[in-house]
Amino acid sequence: MKNIGLIIAGGSGNRMHQDIPKQFITVNERPVIVYTLEAFEKHPEIDAIAVVCIEGWIQVLWAYAKQFNITKLKHVVPGGKNGQDSIRNGVFVLEKHFDLEDIVLIHDAIRPIVSAEIISDNIRVARKFGNAIAVIPCAEAMIQTNDGLISSGSYPRDKLKRTQTPQAFHIGDICELHRKALKAGITNTVASCTLKIEMGEQVYFSAGSEKNIKLTTIEDIDIFKALLAAKRSDWLKG
Repeated sequence: MKNIGLIIAGGSGNRMHQDIPKQFITVNERPVIVYTLEAFEKHPEIDAIAVVCIEGWIQVLWAYAKQFNITKLKHVVPGGKNGQDSIRNGVFVLEKHFDLEDIVLIHDAIRPIVSAEIISDNIRVARKFGNAIAVIPCAEAMIQTNDGLISSGSYPRDKLKRTQTPQAFHIGDICELHRKALKAGITNTVASCTLKIEMGEQVYFSAGSEKNIKLTTIEDIDIFKALLAAKRSDWLKG
């Protein structure tokens, strides 16, 4: 059974207010997506990598893969009109090249500091239960609202999980899920885990991390730089 990393880099990153997609922003002389690719490239259990890439940047991506020696990159697929569309494009291509029992780890290109431990646990849980969603506990008090201005109640945080990526599935299962969703008219759900739940199925949890941040705003880039600096400091001490 093979494990394939499917990196989703189809977004334009409007919230960054940058001229280029956020996954291609350079941080410390490396594009963000290269950090993400390197995490999967270096992981011994990852057999291949595919990327769903925003159109117009596909050749740039191949050039970066060559420059930074990402040898596991085998497929680059054009992105869709939204996240669900992009993921569907990616898994349908993988279905043509890999066994249906192989596992695909769907991961945001803009979560560049995903650890080997997170990837390993995602694979472990997916092999045991059939799917795996990286999650972390909800540490904040959760307040409900109807209008965005005042509270309408609260929700116990111990009943909540914050989802991250990777999210792992057998290729055959996730492709079938997307086909069922299309038939049901579900075309713009926010994540693979929510799509699975919307279709009446359960998901299982693997270990995420507070450090596995998603780069959505300029402030997130500052946090990413600080995490990189801390990582480098630990490496030098070691």
